[in-house]
Amino acid sequence: MRLSYIRKGGGRDLVFLHGYLASKENFLPQIDYFSQFYRVTAPDFPGMGAAEPLPAPYSVSDYADWTERAFQVLGICDPLLIAHSFGGRVAIKLLARGKAAGAVLVGCAGVVPKRGLKYKFRVGTYRVFRRIAPRFAEAHFGSRDYRGLSPVMKESFKKIVGEDLRAEAHAIARPVLFLYGDRDRETPPAQGKLLAESVPGAKFMLLKNCGHFAHLENPLAFRLAVEDFYHADA
Repeated sequence: MRLSYIRKGGGRDLVFLHGYLASKENFLPQIDYFSQFYRVTAPDFPGMGAAEPLPAPYSVSDYADWTERAFQVLGICDPLLIAHSFGGRVAIKLLARGKAAGAVLVGCAGVVPKRGLKYKFRVGTYRVFRRIAPRFAEAHFGSRDYRGLSPVMKESFKKIVGEDLRAEAHAIARPVLFLYGDRDRETPPAQGKLLAESVPGAKFMLLKNCGHFAHLENPLAFRLAVEDFYHADA
């Protein structure tokens, strides 16, 4: 495997899993801190950061398969996880498979929200234009980030956001803390509560005055929450 990763510290394995279109560097302040107590590893997911491009459109399960292989290559066994946003999707898969000892999931995605008529109308309009004027459709529909993706990444993105992970979360038998910023608009806390309710015994916590990147916006409160959770479940 061609791996791009950071490793620092010693002791029990703690793995950081970054968000979509982000990279391992998104966790640098937390990597520096937690490497005082753990052997910290932070990989880049394929298609992101400095990792190799996707060979084909990956689903969340494909990313979880890749992460399992990366654990084997890097000698990681039964790690603790800290995952952000999309990384939380992958972490849920790993936890359900029993491949991690526990996780703190920050702004975790994984709930497909109910869509209103406005959304359904826009999707229908996009599909019409995609058939008759594909270039116009690609240039005018979807977010700026989505329009900037390669064709392979676009197909991967569709697979990822279209999967609701609540049913799979029921299979998790490891301790999990769902941690959200109270001002998160990307993955609203209400979605986090739905995920937390799907995991037996999971805990849910809000960090005040934080958005989607709570681990960067209030690093001290984030560290305290992680330490309290992992020490309580030690």
